[in-house]
Amino acid sequence: MKKIIAAGGLALALAGIGGTASAGDIVGGSVLLDAGKHAQLERWLGAGEFNLNNVYTLQDGDTSADFHAAADGKGATFTLLEVTNSGGDSFLVGGYNPQSWSTSGGWNVTERDWQRTAFLFNFTDPAVYRQILSTYVLPSQGQYQTFNATGVGPMFGVGPDLVVTADLDTALSWQTSYGDPLDEGKSIVDRSTNGMALHIDGMEVFSISPVPEPRETAMLIAGMGVLALIGRKRARRRTGTA
Repeated sequence: MKKIIAAGGLALALAGIGGTASAGDIVGGSVLLDAGKHAQLERWLGAGEFNLNNVYTLQDGDTSADFHAAADGKGATFTLLEVTNSGGDSFLVGGYNPQSWSTSGGWNVTERDWQRTAFLFNFTDPAVYRQILSTYVLPSQGQYQTFNATGVGPMFGVGPDLVVTADLDTALSWQTSYGDPLDEGKSIVDRSTNGMALHIDGMEVFSISPVPEPRETAMLIAGMGVLALIGRKRARRRTGTA
C-alpha cells in the first residue's frame, strides 16, 4: 500500500515503529501528490516502483536561489506545479529531470536518443510530452533537456517548454523540445498558443530513491536495533544500572 510519510515520522518508519516504508511512499509529505498520482508517475517513467522524497516545497517569498539550495545535486527529480491560467482554470503539471539540477549556468544537452529520457506531464488534462528524438527532420530540436542557472527555477526545453521564473510565482510553456514537433508553440498546460503567463499556486520537488529489497530492509532494521541496544548498554554503564 502506498503511503505518505511526514518528515518527522521517517525515523520511526525506518525503525519499524508504526510501519515500514513500502513501495511508492512519499517521504516528507505532499500537498500536490497522492498515491494515485504517484502511481501514474511510476507508469510514465516505466522504471518500476520507487519512493519519492520531498526535497523542496514552495514557501511565500522564495526565489530561484531557495529552489536551487534545496534541489541541486539530488539526482533525478520530479517537479510538480499547480498553476492557474488567465481564465482562472487550475492545472497540475510538471516534469521529470533525469539529471541533477544545478546553478552551472548552462544546458544539459542530450545529443543521443538514449539520453533523451526527460518528459513533461499534465495531470489535469492527462498527457505526457517526451523529448523529441533525433529521427525528426531537425535532429537537434529535442536535445535541449534542461537549463541550469541561479536566475531561473526549473526549466525544461528551449521553448522553454516549461519554465519557472526567478521569483517562483510565474510559469510559462512554449512547446519546442518536447512532445509532437507539429505542436510547436502550444502550451503543455492548457494547449494555448499565446505563451501566456501562468500563476504558480504551489510547487514541490521530489528526488527518487529505489524501493529497498525485503532483505536489505530487514538488515537495515536489524542494524538499527543493534545500534539502539549498544546505546542502551552504554547508558546503563554510565549510570551504574544493571
